[in-house]
Amino acid sequence: MKIWIEDIKDYEGQEITLKAWLYNKRSSGKLHFLQLRDGTAEIQAVVFKGNVSDEVFELADKISQESTIEVTGVVKKHDRSKIGYEIDAKDVKVLFDSVDYPITPKEHGNHFLMEHRHLWLRSLRQKAILTVRHRIIKSIRDFFDSKKFHLVDAPIFTPNACEGTTNLFETTYFDDKAYLTQSGQLYMEAAAMALGKVYCFGPTFRAEKSKTRRHLTEFWMVEPEVAFFNLQDDMDLAEEMVEYIVQQVLQHNRSELELLERDISKLENVKRPFPRISYDEAIEILHKKGNDTPWGEDFGGDEETLISQEFDRPVMIHRYPRDVKAFYMKQDPENPKLALCVDMIAPEGYGEIIGGGQREEDIQKLREKMKEQGLDESIFDWYMDLRKYGSCEHAGFGLGIERTVSWLCGLHHVRETIPFPRLMDRIKP
Repeated sequence: MKIWIEDIKDYEGQEITLKAWLYNKRSSGKLHFLQLRDGTAEIQAVVFKGNVSDEVFELADKISQESTIEVTGVVKKHDRSKIGYEIDAKDVKVLFDSVDYPITPKEHGNHFLMEHRHLWLRSLRQKAILTVRHRIIKSIRDFFDSKKFHLVDAPIFTPNACEGTTNLFETTYFDDKAYLTQSGQLYMEAAAMALGKVYCFGPTFRAEKSKTRRHLTEFWMVEPEVAFFNLQDDMDLAEEMVEYIVQQVLQHNRSELELLERDISKLENVKRPFPRISYDEAIEILHKKGNDTPWGEDFGGDEETLISQEFDRPVMIHRYPRDVKAFYMKQDPENPKLALCVDMIAPEGYGEIIGGGQREEDIQKLREKMKEQGLDESIFDWYMDLRKYGSCEHAGFGLGIERTVSWLCGLHHVRETIPFPRLMDRIKP
């Protein structure tokens, strides 16, 4: 039976055989301390010269970093160990040697580490980040399951754009052309008309020629859509979901956050209610801070950072100018210049993590907006059917996983938030 390090407490006082990789080692006279990892956790194996043969003691001194080894020994309690136990080794075998492992304990530059991303993932820091990512994804699924949402898979190949006709990855599709999806939202609107409460969860692609620390060309989004929802309902759902995600990470991943040196107190502030301000109020904040962004322009990273500095938790900015938002956003009936939309901005300068709003359910108004933006209605014929046959008030949003991971882990760049990042200048490994 395979024994995993994370379960080592179940074997206290027993002799076991453990297969793992050598993460690091140090020696002190008649002792070799082998730091082992198996992906689930880390543990120390102590090789005492008096407990093993001369050949085994010599071998333990020569094992190279990341070699695959088999250690047989007794599990003993060890209070100074993070896992609470260590292994008193009786035998050590090398199963697969690792020669000249490129990522050593010394400092390496980002380019070097990205070139060796397939190996960099083995570091304790990267393991901690991916563990938090896993918790975020699990908590999202648990949240929607608890509210009886249906998971609906949206296609990756699409015949048209969702966010406009720019920043698309075009590909040949037999005798036609298609695009890699920017969003599953339009398909979720169709699914919501069938199932009421739905969400999709998958990769999305943006051909943005951007090299900022917040952008990837391939990233993951969760996109709920709900029939008979308005903007207020949408903001309530987004707020509740983000609070749940953060609290789940705090409950289950404190050790990972501590390893990443994250200021946990800042995450403990993330509780409802979140502040909600209008676009007009956001403009006022910017102007008071010396930023002269004119009314009518969308916000970039600098503006979002300035606004976030005013709050100790995510802030929701609603009712942006209609002209800077997508064609499907519903016009504010109280002010035709505005859209019933919302962006959630993470604190500490981590930028927009959610974008969404109420959709235009009136087919005539939708046609007018498409015409304004120069969109061919015939491409969206199936989407228009949703307004022809039983249209209703509905709303939804999209949350970007990588920016959320970056914020919760306190990372400077999103390249560490996904196992194999795709950037403007990187498609390898």
